[in-house]
Amino acid sequence: MDGAGLSEPERVILAEIERELRTDEALDRRLRTMRPTAPVGGAFGSFRGFRQATLASLLSAVAVMLFVMAAVSSTPALLWAFAGVWVITAVCLLQLACRWGARRLATRHGVPAETSAHES
Repeated sequence: MDGAGLSEPERVILAEIERELRTDEALDRRLRTMRPTAPVGGAFGSFRGFRQATLASLLSAVAVMLFVMAAVSSTPALLWAFAGVWVITAVCLLQLACRWGARRLATRHGVPAETSAHES
């Protein structure tokens, strides 16, 4: 745009929009308390989260392999090994889901993700 900016009707409309926005107390409070935060690192949030996601993926692959082997051979030891690996995998996935949910809740309410209790 090479022109002189906004025309008079556009300035009037803009002033009216700004006046209406100033009356919204919730928006005003959120804008006043907003702080810049560092972006959360990737999909996992941290290297610890990445390690845990990788561990959960590997454990899932091992659990599937043990399940197939146990189904083919009907060996009780393989069934127990599958059960143990599956429980550990479920715990890892639950921790990842809790961390993801806490980070999402924190960003929704404007709290920096670094202050989340699950990132320790």
